[in-house]
Amino acid sequence: MSTVMRLIASFLCVFLFLITSLPAWADGTDAFPSLWDRHDSRLQKQLRTTLYSLGLDKAVHNKKLSVALVDITNLDEPRVAEVNGDEMVYAASLPKIAILLGAFVEIEEGSMTLDHRTRESLTQMIRVSSNQEATRMLNRVGKERLLGILQSDKFHLYDPEVNGGLWVGKEYGKSAAFKRDPLHNLSHGATAMQVARFYYLLETGRLVGDDLSAEMKSMLGHPGINHKFVKGLADYPEAKIYRKSGSWRNWHADSALVEAEGHKYIIVGLAEDANGGSWLSRMIKPIHEFMVPTKLAALGR
Repeated sequence: MSTVMRLIASFLCVFLFLITSLPAWADGTDAFPSLWDRHDSRLQKQLRTTLYSLGLDKAVHNKKLSVALVDITNLDEPRVAEVNGDEMVYAASLPKIAILLGAFVEIEEGSMTLDHRTRESLTQMIRVSSNQEATRMLNRVGKERLLGILQSDKFHLYDPEVNGGLWVGKEYGKSAAFKRDPLHNLSHGATAMQVARFYYLLETGRLVGDDLSAEMKSMLGHPGINHKFVKGLADYPEAKIYRKSGSWRNWHADSALVEAEGHKYIIVGLAEDANGGSWLSRMIKPIHEFMVPTKLAALGR
């Protein structure tokens, strides 16, 4: 074999190794980029400066606060900032978005019908965080079926390669967990980056088809609980908020897709502290202000 042929063969071996080493959802076949490849240094500095100005640097350092922030004004070129973004934590009711996804996958595949009762059940689960409806829908989808969807090659919303993600291993009630996540032993878990990715997949039509995506987004809209991000954005009535939150004891979580004045961003916050809910309310206002700059600020006046 000539020297040139050996070099070509070596290059092909390295290329094939790199391709097979990538996660399935980052193999280059997707029309949209992986959020893990879209970190933006300017946005990262703005996020960190904001959190530290609020006195939350210790919480970040001790991994008691995780935040993911994604500018998706241009869907093709998301800009990402995060702190502890791949830290998986107990997320209370926030993972009900995983049940929402499971139900819509079943609807799209024809195993479930989006009739009036189903629509009401899913809406109550999301907007007012009904535990009864969440448990009802979890059992309709099927517990193992839902975990299979989350770990599937299509979604990878729970993936050991990025330290986990969305997990629902327990009904929302007093029953025992039926399957805790294999990495962290959590019954209801999430990472900020995987939750942000859920919203990005939804907004880019990669969870379900367009019509069903609109149904999902409608259920996430018109939040029925006024706390955390919703409370913090009370001074911005023009902002449209599509969200799911969660709280239990010292764990406080919120996640939202926010649209305002031609801008669009995803924000996820996961906190472990008695004051965690207050942290999320306080941080969203300054974050919103640099994510949705006023016209005067944009003109430098």
